[in-house]
Parts: sequence; C-alpha cells; structure tokens
Amino acid sequence: MHDRPLILGIHGLANKPPREEKQAWWGQSIAEGLRRNVGRAPPDLPFDFVYWADLRYDAPLADDHNREPYYPARGRGPFPSPDGVCAPTLTDRLYRAIEWIQVKAGHLVLDDLIIEHRLDDLWGYYEDIIFREAARDRLRQALAQHEGRPLLLAAHSMGSLIAYDVLRLLERQGNLPVIAHFVSMGAPLGLAEIKRRLASEHGDLRVPEAVARWSNLGDREDLATVGTTLAEAYAPNRAGIGVIDCPVINAYRRPRGGKNPHKSYGYLRTPEFSRAVAAFLNEETRAGSENRAEPAALSTASGA
Repeated sequence: MHDRPLILGIHGLANKPPREEKQAWWGQSIAEGLRRNVGRAPPDLPFDFVYWADLRYDAPLADDHNREPYYPARGRGPFPSPDGVCAPTLTDRLYRAIEWIQVKAGHLVLDDLIIEHRLDDLWGYYEDIIFREAARDRLRQALAQHEGRPLLLAAHSMGSLIAYDVLRLLERQGNLPVIAHFVSMGAPLGLAEIKRRLASEHGDLRVPEAVARWSNLGDREDLATVGTTLAEAYAPNRAGIGVIDCPVINAYRRPRGGKNPHKSYGYLRTPEFSRAVAAFLNEETRAGSENRAEPAALSTASGA
C-alpha cells in the first residue's frame, strides 16, 4: 500500500557485498534484533535499501575477502545496552581538546588525517563531485519512489552524511519527504571538518525540516562518533525537533572474535534501534488504520 510505513536504509563507507546480499543482511539484522530485544519481528518487514558502493568501487566485496559478514549472534535474550549515560572516553576528551585548538588555529589537521586515512570514502565524497552527486541521487530516487509513505530512515556511518545533505537540499526545493524517524548510527557528523563543510553548504547546522524525530545511536568506542554530541552541534528545526543522542553498545564480533564497534549489523541489533523500529511500525500502522476507518465512520453517520 502507498501509505504503508517503510524502513529505508542507507549503508556507510567502504566496499560492500553485492546489493541484494547487503540488503538481505541488513533486513536479517533488523529482524534478529526485533526478535531478541522486543520478542517479535513482522514476517514481512517493510524494508528497502539504498546502495551506493558500486559508485566508488569497481566490483563488490567478494565472500573470500569479507572479514565482517552478517551472521546471527550467539546467545539468547536482548542484546546489551549501556548502564545509564556513557561517560566520554579518553578518545572523546582528547578529540574535543584538539578540536578546540584546530578551530582556533583555523587548521583541521587531525580531521583531515582521520577522514583521508581512516574514513577514506568521506574524503572521496568531498573531493569527487561526480561521486558525491551520484550518491545523493540514489537516496533522492528512493525518497521519490516512496513519496507519501511514512519513513524510518536508518542511515549508517557515511550514509548519515548523505542523508543529511539530501534532506537539507530537498527542503530548499520545497520538497519534504515524510521522515517520521531519522536514525543515524555511527555517524561522523560530530567531526569538526564535517560540521564545517555542512555549514558551508547548508548554512546553520540544524535538524532538517522533514524530520519529525532524530535519534543518533553511537557506541563510545566507535571512532566515527568522536567529537561533539549531535544534540550540541545541531539546533532544533522550526517544529522544535532536536537530536536525541542515544549511547548504545555495538556487540558485533567478527567470525574469529574481533570487535568492530562501527559495524552496521551491530547497530541494527541494538535494543535502542529495535525499540525505535517497533514503535515506528506500531504508531504508523495504528495511524493508518484510524485514517482508513474515518471515511467508513462518516459514511455510517451520514446514512443514519
């Protein structure tokens, strides 16, 4: 149905498996999290996926080179959550101190090093205008395809940057999609260099007008999330919607046991993301049912 709620995902940096496989793994991660964290997952999860890795890489990531595939996590019951608010790590504190010095000096040397050598696709996004516009177009096309549907836009890593750019650009064109919930995960939007570039293109840093709710999920050990919290950096939109920073524990482990607190599958299985998805589907399904019931009620009343 045209008005049925939809989860729309967009992946992050680095090369990926083929589109169909990556989309399936995201869907399986979301469903696994729903089953373990809230006790149920819909049999037909309404989910679509924006894939852009092919714009930057000649061939998808082959199975024998994929060190971090999706696989169901061991154990039962909910995945772990932080016990209260997570205190800033030493990396956070060091970065904030260095950020202050960088901004005062006008040279964002550390950010340039992080982006070019640790978050390489971010560097490519800003240096290659053809790639940047093509990646944005992928999301624009998906939003146009699902025009009118309530969306939970789940954006991981660099996908959150693409999503933010597209939403700000669309609002300047007077075209506002229905983003019931924007969930960014492992987002680099707190890095000083990223904030500088966003402000240069879009003006003031704030929540896009199309967004009715913005939750930013971050594991404190995830390097991409260092810097200011997004609630500090991004002002509310005209509707008063601000960013809600949600500390999470990304429990993803590589098949051989190594940790990766930035991995998308780990974020998609967190209790915080599962609760956001469950609430979105419940609220939008209920709202749709009520809207469809109103004409019938009016018809009955007029015929009385």
